[in-house]
Amino acid sequence: MTVYLVIIFAYFLFVTGISFLTSKISSRSSADFLLAGRNLGLLTCTVIIAGEWLGGNSTIGVSEQAFTTRSLQPILYNLATAVGMIVTGFTVAYHYRAKQVHTVSEMLEHLFGPGARVITAIPFLVAYVTLGFVQLQSIASVMSGVLSLDWTFAIVLSTAVVTIYTYVGGMHAITLVNVIHLVVKIVGIGGAFIVGMAKVGGFAALEAAVVAAGGPANPYNPFTVSLNDALGLLVGGILGGMAAQASIQPVFAARSPEIAWKAAILSSLIIAPFGIMTAMLGLIARSHPAFGLDRLSNAKIVLPALLVNPEFIHPILGGLAIAGILAAILSTIAPVSFAVVTIAVSDVYQRVVRRPIDDRTKLAVSKKLVIVVNLMLMPLALYVRGGILEMSYISYAIRSIGAIVIAAALYRRGWINLLGVKLAFVGGTAAVFLFILAKQLGWFSLDKTFGAVLAAVAFLALGKAIGMIRGEKS
Repeated sequence: MTVYLVIIFAYFLFVTGISFLTSKISSRSSADFLLAGRNLGLLTCTVIIAGEWLGGNSTIGVSEQAFTTRSLQPILYNLATAVGMIVTGFTVAYHYRAKQVHTVSEMLEHLFGPGARVITAIPFLVAYVTLGFVQLQSIASVMSGVLSLDWTFAIVLSTAVVTIYTYVGGMHAITLVNVIHLVVKIVGIGGAFIVGMAKVGGFAALEAAVVAAGGPANPYNPFTVSLNDALGLLVGGILGGMAAQASIQPVFAARSPEIAWKAAILSSLIIAPFGIMTAMLGLIARSHPAFGLDRLSNAKIVLPALLVNPEFIHPILGGLAIAGILAAILSTIAPVSFAVVTIAVSDVYQRVVRRPIDDRTKLAVSKKLVIVVNLMLMPLALYVRGGILEMSYISYAIRSIGAIVIAAALYRRGWINLLGVKLAFVGGTAAVFLFILAKQLGWFSLDKTFGAVLAAVAFLALGKAIGMIRGEKS
């Protein structure tokens, strides 16, 4: 364990060190702290967008689901989000940056007036709080799986690192470190993937082993296990990106609208291949008893457990791969934490106090909220249970509502009104949880993302119809 322990703590120290180096820049203004001064170039903007997607979902979540389903179904997460960022680039990214907004709800305020801001911000907060504690669980899965740490201690340690990282360095630290994260995770996970495929004898041999271990007849077909779940992954991934505060915060921080839309599109080239590698590693762990993981009780730790297995990979290479997982998760959780803070400060706090606040106050409130948000995520990470991807898609379903509203507002403004927007966010969010409950009770199994989309469209239409009855002008 010494090699893995040294690598993990060295990487944590490195990340926090970068934060302290950038602390002076991040303390100059709220724009510097939250948006890196709106000065990101094409490369850095692209890397940060991609980094938000290549986190706990793409590593722990994808490998966990590949392990449990014995299929490549979870690669649809990365493929869908890659397509989603292409769609985002060609539709909304330019408009977000041109308006110089901080949040999606602020954009809706520009389009519909002040009444749209707070009521749409609350569902986004729910979405990102959910995604935030799931990412904490991902880090804890690595810590407990690699170092055999108690789950509670792993959560507390992970919370401390993330809080220091984001509090001290702000968006500038996230920007700098995410470039390094990208190199580490591609080298680490890519190296483990190459070693793994060589160990099992290639793609054909792995497919045969998966089938022999009880997997579907065609495990490489992502639609063979559950068409409903597969389509849910696709729809949520594509729509979720258009209103994803964490992944479009770099879009808000881009140097220009042109850089914003180009970076969104280019990020897809990084996002798409990554999930394939981690899904294949999940299949390797499930289908080869020689590694001793085929009956693992906690599928969340399957990837770190595989990478610390000397029968699978040399400890040095395994340690680098573990660093790659940490890099991936840290590159996501910091933007997610910042998404919650930015929404809370820009969309909620300023409306609650009902008076303009100066930039120094905004900066101070933002930094305090970094601590509050991470402390709030910690008990959720400790006590809420569920699959990484399954829990994350609560966030994606809610963000799909925002995607539909934003797209309609920008391109078919006459089709919707403020009442419809309010109803869509409230009713659509309620539908997400109703569909989850219905699935658990066995009433029906339609994915929660479809519930969010169907409810959003229906409520937008209802709001417009009521407006027309009232004599509202288009």
